Amino acid sequence: MRRVYLDHSATTPVDPRVVEAMLPYLTEIYGNASSVHHFGQEARAAVDRARHEVAALIGARPNETVFLSGGTEANNLAIRGIAEAAEQHGRHIITSQIEHSAVRGVCDALEKRGWEVTRLPVYDDGIVRVEDVIEALRDDTVLVTVMLANNEIGTIQPVAEIGRLVRERRAAGHRHLWLHTDAVQAAGRIPVGVEALGCDLLSLSAHKLYAPKGVGALYVRRGVRLVTQNVGGHQERERRAGTESVASIVAFGVAAELARTELDARAEHVRRLRDRFERGVAQSIEDVVFNGDAARRLPHLSNISFRYIEGEGLLINLDLQGIAVSTGSACSSGSLEPSPVIRALGRNDELARGSIRFSFGKDNTEEDVDYMLEVLPRAVENLRRLSPLYQRAQAERAACETQPVVAGN
Repeated sequence: MRRVYLDHSATTPVDPRVVEAMLPYLTEIYGNASSVHHFGQEARAAVDRARHEVAALIGARPNETVFLSGGTEANNLAIRGIAEAAEQHGRHIITSQIEHSAVRGVCDALEKRGWEVTRLPVYDDGIVRVEDVIEALRDDTVLVTVMLANNEIGTIQPVAEIGRLVRERRAAGHRHLWLHTDAVQAAGRIPVGVEALGCDLLSLSAHKLYAPKGVGALYVRRGVRLVTQNVGGHQERERRAGTESVASIVAFGVAAELARTELDARAEHVRRLRDRFERGVAQSIEDVVFNGDAARRLPHLSNISFRYIEGEGLLINLDLQGIAVSTGSACSSGSLEPSPVIRALGRNDELARGSIRFSFGKDNTEEDVDYMLEVLPRAVENLRRLSPLYQRAQAERAACETQPVVAGN
């Protein structure tokens, strides 16, 4: 059976060049990076090199880059750390309705502890409005956290405009207002620069960049004070205690370098595949809805709702034919609730439950797309044939087409 992986927003395969770079740190170079002897300093040097590469990917200084276990921990440290450090100045946080669960869950937890959270709408295009941020800002607002690009529909948010707004407010005397952005889906797929964005904190995850799972980074602008969440050691400038996973950090550094140098070629490749796929879907399948803004989105991602069927059923049908896709965020897999991101666009439960995320990668081919376009229409047709809603809709359409036309006087 042909195998086609179209779930790169969930995770990416590890690049062979990344594997080659990390292997020595799983075998002969095994020191603890906090140790002062030769073995430890060898590991420390590797961590420092990786830190420079990860920082370069986002235009940051190496000493502003904190290594940790992944995007979820980065979001936790950023949001909890700011909220707890600044709570004497205010307990209000602004976020959006389409954040990843790693942001949404932290905000929900803080809300239970007494913080107020404003969740901004995104309208039918899946994009936050800066004017809504302006309206939501208060004297006791300490954090705005809006993702750079959505993980389900790929829409790119106006973080740079929000960043300018936050800097203006801070210059006007609101000194304890900070901006965090979850750039886990964006980094390595579109240009990301912390100065251009004007953000104070930015989250990254290695396994979206063809590196292993279990390592990520948080950019923390100089002068930003956080309350550390992992305590018990002095690692990472006392931002995050715990022995560094040297091999994983080395892999992250190499993946970040490759993502930076190959960004344009990768983006053009996946955009071409995605557009070929979407044209094919529009021509071969009726009753589909493309979710999110068509232009302001990541180049590799397509989210489509198929009327009259459940997304889970389509996912399983495609998997049986060798194609891997997703019904949304992998972190929410198994949830019986319709996607909150699709619902935030104003879609009904039927469209939210019938949504599928297709996310392309650098190693996908046109043959993969053509195979997908061969299998997908049949899978949709087979599932709709079993759907009472689809049968009723077809009957109503047939009735309308056979109604006699009455000529006017």
